[in-house]
Amino acid sequence: MKGSRHRRLDLLTLVGIPLGVGLVLWGQTLEGGNARSTLQATAAVIVFGGTLGAVLVSFTLSEVLEAGRAVRRAFFEETEPPERVVASIVHYAKLARKDGILALEDALEREPDPLLKKGLSLAVDGIQAKTLRDMLEIEIAASEEREIAPSRVWDSAGGYAPTIGILGAVLGLIHVMENLSDPSRLGAGIAVAFVATVYGVGSANLLFLPLAAKLRSRAHAASRRRELVLEGIIAIQDGLNPRLIDQKLRGILGLDASAAAPQRAGSRAA
Repeated sequence: MKGSRHRRLDLLTLVGIPLGVGLVLWGQTLEGGNARSTLQATAAVIVFGGTLGAVLVSFTLSEVLEAGRAVRRAFFEETEPPERVVASIVHYAKLARKDGILALEDALEREPDPLLKKGLSLAVDGIQAKTLRDMLEIEIAASEEREIAPSRVWDSAGGYAPTIGILGAVLGLIHVMENLSDPSRLGAGIAVAFVATVYGVGSANLLFLPLAAKLRSRAHAASRRRELVLEGIIAIQDGLNPRLIDQKLRGILGLDASAAAPQRAGSRAA
């Protein structure tokens, strides 16, 4: 049974970041401020350069690069409707119940889901249910840990940025104090002081921490899907009735098990 997984653009992430930044800048202009006053190259170098340096010290280069590559998962979600996952598992359950579990060996050659393919292949090979569950649970946990790791990098960036922003503010005030005798240079120092704080707090709460949260959400969703597949594999190995497997998996998903009944009734009538 061919899978239907595809990449879907997450409009909430795509719209949320510019919307948040735009409304903050608009709020400034409502009181007569100028949005261009927040464009301060020195403050940007201090905050983003300092945050990058702190992140590089905290993580390995491979972890930082992987966190950068993982950003696309916040904007694009590889999705497969949960009903399709259930339908695929029930399909294999019917095949195993009709022709025996060994009949799955040929059918699995076309299965695109690696976990489902591996788990059912192990079941076909006669691996005991407890051993099979233990093996797949270890793989599921390892996959979740690998997918959630990039969120820790962005979480750290979100923690460092406000503090680096305060550091930039202090440096700006030092610059102000050094030039009290020259009023023409006070404005630049004060601008660095306040804008650095804005960059630090703003980037943490409008970019870094939201990205970390979205990546964690993606990892948890993928893990829940794998757990669903695991339960389906064990149910097939135990020889449960396909209809019971369908109801069990729909119950795990919180779906209405009766939703599939009209479809089955219609297929019988046809």
